[in-house]
Amino acid sequence: MIRKAVKSDLDAVVNIYDEIHQAEEAGIISVGWIRGIYPVKETAEEALKRDDLFVIEKDGIVLGSGIINKVQMDIYNNVKWEHEVEDDKVCVLHTLAISPRSGKMGLGKQFLRFYEDYALHNGCSELRIDTNELNIIARKMYSKLGYKELSILPTIYNGLPHVNLVLMEKYIGGHA
Repeated sequence: MIRKAVKSDLDAVVNIYDEIHQAEEAGIISVGWIRGIYPVKETAEEALKRDDLFVIEKDGIVLGSGIINKVQMDIYNNVKWEHEVEDDKVCVLHTLAISPRSGKMGLGKQFLRFYEDYALHNGCSELRIDTNELNIIARKMYSKLGYKELSILPTIYNGLPHVNLVLMEKYIGGHA
């Protein structure tokens, strides 16, 4: 089940961030996040205040989260998008975090399908996602689901230094 987060979900979301940081620090995964810089508790708190934080749960346990909105970072202006649409037709997925303990349950794919449906229901025809170049697992998943990598740009990302940010899009509208 995927739903908008409520205040009581914050601890679970922050715990997932921590699990991902632990797995990264142990060399189990590589997403390019750094503990204490990004994501942090304030990342989830700010999204909850904006009402754009979503969680995915199974059997009542929150196992993932993501932020869905129309906020495009400044670096998005440096990309030649294949589908130029009005900003209000662009939906962006930020900070997709799936608990490493959820194994291969397909929660990331479920969240992406939800994101696409949510975008359509909210009048968006263009989907955009960014991720760290180091996050090979996410990049493969996005590619399998039809997202096209358009550019890899060096930047400071949410306080993370020396990030090569992969910018992707998927057009789900009718005519471009």
